[in-house]
Amino acid sequence: MTTSTPRTDVVSLTEHPHSQVLVIGGGINGAATFRELALQGVDVTLIERSDYISGASAASSHMIHGGIRYLENGEFRLVREAVQERNRLLKTAPHYVKPLQTTIPIFSTFSGVAAAPLRFLTHKQSSTTERGALLIKVGLILYDSFSRDGGSVPRHQFHGRRKSLADQPALNPDLKYTATYYDAAMVNPERLGLDVLLDGVAAGGRSANYVEAVGSVDGGVLVRDRVTGDEFVLTADVIVNTSGPWTDLTNDALGAPTKFMGGTKGSHIVLDNPELFAATKGRELFFENDDGRIVLIYPIKGRVLVGTTDMDADPRDPMIETDDDTEYFFNLVSHVFPDVAVDRSQIVFTYAGIRPLPRHDDEAPGFVSRDYRIEKGSFGGSPLLSLVGGKWTTFRALGEHMTNEVLAILKRERTASTTTLSIGGGAGFPTTEPTRNAWIHANAVGVSRSCVAELLTRYGTRATKFISAIAGTEDAALKTTALYTTAELDHLVRTESVVHLDDVLLRRTDLAFTGAVTAAMIEELADVVGASLGWTGEQRAAEVAATRETLTTLHGQVFADEPSVVTQ
Repeated sequence: MTTSTPRTDVVSLTEHPHSQVLVIGGGINGAATFRELALQGVDVTLIERSDYISGASAASSHMIHGGIRYLENGEFRLVREAVQERNRLLKTAPHYVKPLQTTIPIFSTFSGVAAAPLRFLTHKQSSTTERGALLIKVGLILYDSFSRDGGSVPRHQFHGRRKSLADQPALNPDLKYTATYYDAAMVNPERLGLDVLLDGVAAGGRSANYVEAVGSVDGGVLVRDRVTGDEFVLTADVIVNTSGPWTDLTNDALGAPTKFMGGTKGSHIVLDNPELFAATKGRELFFENDDGRIVLIYPIKGRVLVGTTDMDADPRDPMIETDDDTEYFFNLVSHVFPDVAVDRSQIVFTYAGIRPLPRHDDEAPGFVSRDYRIEKGSFGGSPLLSLVGGKWTTFRALGEHMTNEVLAILKRERTASTTTLSIGGGAGFPTTEPTRNAWIHANAVGVSRSCVAELLTRYGTRATKFISAIAGTEDAALKTTALYTTAELDHLVRTESVVHLDDVLLRRTDLAFTGAVTAAMIEELADVVGASLGWTGEQRAAEVAATRETLTTLHGQVFADEPSVVTQ
């Protein structure tokens, strides 16, 4: 599809085709590397074949966590780093990262003790997979030992059956114990990732989404604008491949074939089930199913997120949550909350993605390392650094490590640290009720206090730019939802590299995730987004059709012939 309005991001790339560093892949790890490099004053360009923070980065479990189970794999370095990064993100991104109380229901005392050493040494799945209270207790003591950071989160607690059921009466009465500890919730991962990227742009980096690396020409990277079909060449002193599960495919396209990756599929469903939401008491339920897979039940945004699966997958295939996945999730919900009814009519959103795990051959998926490494190669005479692995929690540290490798190649010194640097709208974000009220009062100029409060929740302190853009227009709410105005969406589209309609529904907002999207909303948003981007009638119709197809086939949404109006 050709847009009527030229994309300034792409124009910038064609006018400056050479940079010191070219980052290929705009998921969270690519965005973090881009930000880190830009903050060092490096001339850096990032391209992403789809939308920013899509692909694997958009299929997360919405958690920032140290990974207690990684201890069983012996990945102590990763757990230590992940816990440290979790604690940092609670401080540097408080607008999107919040403390999350997590409870593990435990149904045995000694189960798994005999098999644990074998799993630790061989990473093979054993016949006894459930971890009992003793193993979990040992794991949580170790986990707490990594969390000594001035009390960022409380230490774990263990409770017996009686106290556990008194606290959460809907839990399975067959349990023997519960263990409760804290990690962190990532309430809006796509927006957090976008903040990381925008920090890099503000520091002088150039980026463009929907631009794909398709080949090589005379030592340069041949790229294609997937909106217009135009091709051009980018060159750089260093190439960084952060395309996640597609790293090998990207290297193949560049003529530098590799076999680094071996991802696994993770699926989730989102339920509108008030009884289940209430049963969680605001906590994530995190436990091991009897097949050895880790699963979660997680209250978020008035809905309940249930996941995840862990099965080998091919990155060339579309990742779709299946009927079998749904049945699996319903069975595990019934195991934890046997008296809470769940059915398919309550599903408002589904999604699946592929984890960027290293090649693991015959190793059980659940035991594949979640750590990351940087592989060094070459492309057209320039160094080529390929990222293998990586997870949301450690994105900042990963970007720091990748940047250190690049700086060494460029023979440059680090000039800035991001260890305590706030991310995007986390800068100056009010974290107490008095400071929040004061911030809202100070910024309620031309906009109501309730609107300012909503914008602060959505964008952190970046809300000030939205407030200026919509002042005096907040009464012009959309007809299909009172959650947004035309002015807010117009500002979002014009300043956040929106290219397609589903960029708005899936990544710039949480309308699809919460099940708020209707056929009428798609039509109305197409008018708003189309007006901002200069779409023709034909382009608008194509975007509506493509969005409906994406939401239906990839996200389990069903649209009635007579669209309803959202009232939430």
